[in-house]
Amino acid sequence: MSDARAEAAPRPGGYQDGCATMAGQELRRRSRPEVERSGRESVAELSRRDDILEAASRLIATSGLRTSLQQITEAADILPGSLYHHFRSKDEILVELMRRYHAELDRIGQETELALDGPDYQPGRKRVVEFGGQVAVAAVRHQAALQLTFYEIPSVSAELIELVRRPPARLRQAMLDILRAIRWTGGLRPGLDLPSVADRECQTMLHVGLDVIAQQAPPEEAAYVFGQILLDGLATSGADDARLDASPAFTAADQVVRTWVDQPQPKPTDTAGRVRAAARTEFARRGFETTTLRDIASAAGVGLGTVHRMIGSKDEFLADMMRSFGQRVAAGWASIFRSGSTPVEMLDAMTWININTLYHFPDEFKIQLAWLRQAPPDAIELGWSFTQQLDRLTDLLADGIAAGEIRPGICPTDLLARCVITVQWIPENILTDLGTRHALLLARDTVLRGIAVR
Repeated sequence: MSDARAEAAPRPGGYQDGCATMAGQELRRRSRPEVERSGRESVAELSRRDDILEAASRLIATSGLRTSLQQITEAADILPGSLYHHFRSKDEILVELMRRYHAELDRIGQETELALDGPDYQPGRKRVVEFGGQVAVAAVRHQAALQLTFYEIPSVSAELIELVRRPPARLRQAMLDILRAIRWTGGLRPGLDLPSVADRECQTMLHVGLDVIAQQAPPEEAAYVFGQILLDGLATSGADDARLDASPAFTAADQVVRTWVDQPQPKPTDTAGRVRAAARTEFARRGFETTTLRDIASAAGVGLGTVHRMIGSKDEFLADMMRSFGQRVAAGWASIFRSGSTPVEMLDAMTWININTLYHFPDEFKIQLAWLRQAPPDAIELGWSFTQQLDRLTDLLADGIAAGEIRPGICPTDLLARCVITVQWIPENILTDLGTRHALLLARDTVLRGIAVR
């Protein structure tokens, strides 16, 4: 099924055996007290190193890259000298966090591929859920590293930059092989774009590591819900393209989207517009916490004083930018809820709003995701309330279940609403590859219709 094969076992007498022999001879040359003391010290050193990494991961997951080495030493309850004994800089800590993240994802992918190649492997839908659960658990365990992958890290470390940019290729291949195995048994609907489905599902499972989902349910439970949505879809019927394209909700959403087309770019003489555009780009590229006003000034080609005059503080500009962005999203949702469409048609139209939000406002969308990952932004009025929209979606799903249009029994509707918000999001790389229309068709396949044969 898969081209992946187990790595060859080391041959007797090879390099590994040679190293083991030399290590044994060295130990025998030492006295027993020296060996025991060295062993205890080694274990203690490894434990302290792990403590540092765990503390750094917790802090970065909640505070981003603004986390300082001093904060890490305090959280790990060690002295600064002890931290510098293990890591000479924050970049070295980030590199190790990213190494561990990728190592676990690669391990999951490799073990899955080896199982697929085994003689006793039985394809089936439970394989999708099991695999998703493993990915979700890893995502929660490595929240800090997962968040780093959303940004261009300001670092001189070539390894760190490469690790942050590296896609989870082995996970995608393993997921694709699982789906192909099910398709060979006749269990999937024909005509599906399986590589895109596999990529979308892997990224959805990784998003369990984001707080919007992770704080509400164990990762295995969230993965189960995502698996059920992917396989069977939310809609009991009425999810064919012709009907959805012609629905009042889709028409209303598309009318809002059309107002976003060809947003004017700032003219060279529009200094304020140029500064605001540079700030959006830098926040999305570097992350809000690590972007400075000097970074914005440099990107806009103006002085620092000009940035202060044009946008004020970072917090002020962020609030203003997200308020404008939120008002656009709120306008789209409001038009959908006024349309009088069915719950399934409304869910489809919401996806169209989300796809076009990412397409037309990629910087704002990315900044919003970063903000929501840490905590819903209740402190600032954005033009829309995350909690309010979540409540409206929960009610919509409940209405759809009561009307027999949405499948019942997947999970409690409050958790289902949070999961639906996640699966309505299309990964940026998929949107770039497919375009808005085909991204919508993929969303309909993986959210409303499901990929499994009913």
